[in-house]
Amino acid sequence: MASDTRDRILDALEEMLLNEGLSRVTLESVAKSAGVSKGGLLYHFSNKDALIAAMVRRLGERSDGQRADAARGGTTVATWYLQPPESTSDKELALFRSTLAALRSVDGNPGEIQAAVTEVMQLWDEGLRAEIDDPVNAEIIRLVGDGLYLGGLLGLPSIDPDLHQRVVNRLLREA
Repeated sequence: MASDTRDRILDALEEMLLNEGLSRVTLESVAKSAGVSKGGLLYHFSNKDALIAAMVRRLGERSDGQRADAARGGTTVATWYLQPPESTSDKELALFRSTLAALRSVDGNPGEIQAAVTEVMQLWDEGLRAEIDDPVNAEIIRLVGDGLYLGGLLGLPSIDPDLHQRVVNRLLREA
């Protein structure tokens, strides 16, 4: 039951971020949207930063599930990491944009949220390093993947699909 309530609260946070933006998110508004009391929300999340950090971790779990699904289908971690931003859902990109906004908000202390983002990124980095023997090649792939994702977050023009595939092929050949 507690995990259902926790998920309902996180679902409400995601919907609020997607529909109304970070500036409209308060503990009271998320609690109301989730159908719980503010005390019920505080039972699961001690403050707004803890709530957003939990959402980031859940996004990381979803991504890790997508990576695992890709691996079961024969896709390497490196190939998954280098996928074009178009393969990321608009919803996921919007939630990560909200996370970036929370990290950069003037009134917030990004410590807990930053720690959650770092945890997610470390999991992806560990997957690359476990797959690729050369740490330099693993780092190059991570940096290129990060750049592709950042471009998607910023809404930059997409790389030509043929050029993207040639870049991926070269990086994987070197790995």
